[in-house]
Amino acid sequence: MTLRGLCGGAYRTVAPQEIEMIHNASMRVFQEVGVEVHDERALQLLHEAGADVDLKRKRFWASENWVMDKISKAPAKITLCGREEKNDLELGGTKVYLGTGGTALNILDIDTGKKRQTNLSDVRQTAKIVDALDNIHFFVLPVYPAELDQEIVDVNRFYAGLANTSKHVMGGVYSKEGIRKVIKIGEAIMGGKEALRKRPIFSMITCIMSPLKLDAKYTDLMLEVIEAGIPLATPPAPIAGATSPVTLAGTIMQLNVEALSGVILAQIINPGTPVLYSVVPTTADMRTMSFLFGAVENGIMNAVAAQLAQRYQLPIYATAGVTEAKIPDVQSGYEKMSTSLLTALAGANFIHDAAGLIESGMTVAYEQYVIDDEINGMVMRAVRGVEINEDSLALEAVKTVGPGGNYVAQEHTIKYMRSEFFMPQVADRLPRLRWEENGAIDGREKALRIAKEILRKHKPVPIDPAVVASLKKELPELITD
Repeated sequence: MTLRGLCGGAYRTVAPQEIEMIHNASMRVFQEVGVEVHDERALQLLHEAGADVDLKRKRFWASENWVMDKISKAPAKITLCGREEKNDLELGGTKVYLGTGGTALNILDIDTGKKRQTNLSDVRQTAKIVDALDNIHFFVLPVYPAELDQEIVDVNRFYAGLANTSKHVMGGVYSKEGIRKVIKIGEAIMGGKEALRKRPIFSMITCIMSPLKLDAKYTDLMLEVIEAGIPLATPPAPIAGATSPVTLAGTIMQLNVEALSGVILAQIINPGTPVLYSVVPTTADMRTMSFLFGAVENGIMNAVAAQLAQRYQLPIYATAGVTEAKIPDVQSGYEKMSTSLLTALAGANFIHDAAGLIESGMTVAYEQYVIDDEINGMVMRAVRGVEINEDSLALEAVKTVGPGGNYVAQEHTIKYMRSEFFMPQVADRLPRLRWEENGAIDGREKALRIAKEILRKHKPVPIDPAVVASLKKELPELITD
């Protein structure tokens, strides 16, 4: 059973009054500390919008009333579309979707199992696998094609994703020209500028640097995306104990300022721009100071961030489902499940990184997508919870069966048997003897076989060949083979 867009929010990590404490402290940072902006045009726009700006220090300050006025202009709900309408994502409130993330530089080769650099073929192949997996709801471009020159990376990464999945595609961007060319591709596929803005089949990511800094390059790219009206995520990625306070509360508070800064800039430039309240909270291992992506504390912080986004009535781009494990193993399983479950139950909307990634997000594995599809299915079953109504309470069935009876053949059982339980593909639930008769294969090997079968047989909905031919003429650097 496919589970997507269900409402979470049952898990509340902190109390409402504690959310207000985080908010109040965040507003004091805006007013007393400020945020650095290393882009002159952005600083000028902030000044013109009424912020207190110091051009020499490259910093702006703002009151709570000013901040809240600006973020009130951001849409409370955003629809990120797929090429097929069945894959549309309605973000906002506590609706939950889980998908991929990146950008990884390495992959475990599907044939050899050895780690190698990623290439454009891996973008296509991972998109194709995700297209076939029901519990991965969107495709954030997960790998970087190392063989391409940077000036042609944007156009080819996005095209490879769009051509191999009809789910929504999101990705980081590397140049203004690349952004413009990706938009041309989207407009050609959708039939024009207005058609793409009405049904955005892709969205883009630019970053905010922690602590409290919008750097020159990413801010310049951010302005380009905002002015084009393309949906945008602007994630900061503070590391607790390194680039943010060591306490979870302190990191969340700083993260809130950074996340709101992206929303503010978008609404100053283009009020109503579809922008996500974007967070990537992480931690450092206090024994080695190494970066951690799979710590349970990251899940806790994302859950609190979901509460903050709901307080501001903003859709959220959250982060979960990553691991420090170097291969798909028991560590990857429990780390991924812990953060994904917490974040989804809190009602985060667009939970990225929740498929495929291992080794602190630096590597992906084909079989891990299949395993994570199963983890995500279990997470969404938990989000769905228990449905209580007259029929599900089964009073009539209990009356019919009575003491000492059996429910196996009851109509009530037949009615609910396929929808009440999550049915895994990878997990083996057979008796040991049957498992041994079937080859005694473990979960990783089974997932790898499923991934290979998808790549052999699955055929994503193609882009119109006439559109492809037209794009190839206009963008000769586009690789369509």
